[in-house]
Amino acid sequence: MQNIPLEYYLILSGIIFIIGAIGMMTRRNAIILFMSIELMLNSVNLSLVAFSSFLGDSAGQVFVFFVMAVAATESAIGLAIIIALFRKKETVYVDEANLLKW
Repeated sequence: MQNIPLEYYLILSGIIFIIGAIGMMTRRNAIILFMSIELMLNSVNLSLVAFSSFLGDSAGQVFVFFVMAVAATESAIGLAIIIALFRKKETVYVDEANLLKW
């Protein structure tokens, strides 16, 4: 069985990060914004695991667990905010929701 080079993992991670960044810049739906953030976090996780495996050190894999915990917390809080926003304004589009303005 042949090993996959580190560059392939980094290229895939970069492509996933760019897809997430484009989603953040072009979409206004709050759910899609959170999905784009999750894509970017997962691309960082992929590069951390790839470097960890390449260097033979497990510190990157341990750090991925912390990033995943932050991502899960962000998803739970973000979903609660989206539900509260939908109940108040009946929309999930961030352009139409000016609830947080003074």
